[in-house]
Amino acid sequence: MTPSTLAPSTSDSSVQANAGILATIDGDAPSESRPRKSVFSSKLGFVLAAAGSAVGLGNVWRFPYFAATYGGGTFLFAYLLIALTFGIMLLIAEVAIGRATGHGPVAAFRQLDRRFTSVGVLAMLVPAIIFPFYSVIGGWVTRYAFVFLTGGAAAAAETGAFGAFTSQTWGPIGWLAVFILATAVLVARGINKGIERINLITMPIFIVMLLGLAIYTLTLPGGTEGLRHFLLPDFSELSANTFIAATRQSFFSLSLASGVMVAYGSYMKKSASIEKAAFQIGVFDTTASIIAGLLVIPAVVAIMGIDGLGQGAGLLFATLPHVFASMPGGAIVGAIFFVLMLGAAVTSSISMLEVVVNSLMDRAKWSRLKATVVTSVGGFLFGLPVTLGFGVWSNVRLGGRDILGMMNFLTDTVMMPLVGLGTVLVVGWVIGPQRIIAAVHQDGQLFRTEKMFVVLIKWVGPALLTGLVATSFLMAFGVITL
Repeated sequence: MTPSTLAPSTSDSSVQANAGILATIDGDAPSESRPRKSVFSSKLGFVLAAAGSAVGLGNVWRFPYFAATYGGGTFLFAYLLIALTFGIMLLIAEVAIGRATGHGPVAAFRQLDRRFTSVGVLAMLVPAIIFPFYSVIGGWVTRYAFVFLTGGAAAAAETGAFGAFTSQTWGPIGWLAVFILATAVLVARGINKGIERINLITMPIFIVMLLGLAIYTLTLPGGTEGLRHFLLPDFSELSANTFIAATRQSFFSLSLASGVMVAYGSYMKKSASIEKAAFQIGVFDTTASIIAGLLVIPAVVAIMGIDGLGQGAGLLFATLPHVFASMPGGAIVGAIFFVLMLGAAVTSSISMLEVVVNSLMDRAKWSRLKATVVTSVGGFLFGLPVTLGFGVWSNVRLGGRDILGMMNFLTDTVMMPLVGLGTVLVVGWVIGPQRIIAAVHQDGQLFRTEKMFVVLIKWVGPALLTGLVATSFLMAFGVITL
């Protein structure tokens, strides 16, 4: 992807008028000075790859336990309000930055304004920190897929089976290594051969299966009580903490403020509509989250009662084996489910690793293979304390949190809001929204939500994220507890 490919179309006068604006984003380096990147082979390929980054453990594992923790329908209301408005507008901004600059987050923000290079560096560090603990959870999924494929469904459904596994030392480490190896192989193969191909195959199938399982759980005794808890908001319980949790989850689920969408945008074809792609990704991701909530929360209430919703991170793994055990052919259905979930988890981990690999290729001029190997080994080493935190290091506490909880807090409560704030300040007040709008209009593409974009990015975003950043730091230093 070279600067010459970013020239405005001569067939569209409005885009020609913005040529100077685009040039400010694109920079003046000749096309020969930057190696050409591969791009997604189709518009659908980009949408499914980006949606694959968004749809993963953040939806199926994390969204249900956030919904269970923060009030069910009350949390769902706040999440939809944020994800489908500000979340999609920020997604548009990040993809546009990536496509216009042709770079990952570090080089992209340097090109926009050198004073904000640190925003790109922080964005790159977010997936670098998330990748190790995400891979630990991915290792759990890998192990459950293997167990169900090898006839161990009944053992997986036994009470305490999940805790017995995670408290081991070597088993979880081995599955962590397998998961990271699978991710590394696909990233090393490159954007077209790895990321796009796996999403084109697995994503539609996985969503359909989630929906089918969600419908089945509603037939279980007590399932409708869980459905009411998930869908019906209690506005008397709506609080600042609800919106903070909803913003954290929307950033995590949509892969925002982490450099992921900037990196993916750098591979996007010029003929594709950024606005249309962003809305497709946002709706696809939100639909997957809702379906996952419809599956997990009614299942938990049906099997363990309403008190079972307090299980936290193990909610999914402690519950679904029981669901599969209760249904005809459950062992086969469970095997298919965990294999497809593994595919979704890998596609999300690919996006995290890709951000770091992309930045190392841009800045250090490393080959894709070298960057992939180094980052994968680093991810494995930093994942070890997380997996040991469920076993021999279970008594270790950092700021009152276990190791996974602390890494989660550091990324989605501190670093991602800071990156998001930096992004909206750069776009809204430094380079100006019109430069991103011009990039979205490139090749004559429409931007129907342009006015909404300006309001949310320039005014609402800075206010929302300033409050979230301030709250995060007060929480980090123990001044307040929410």
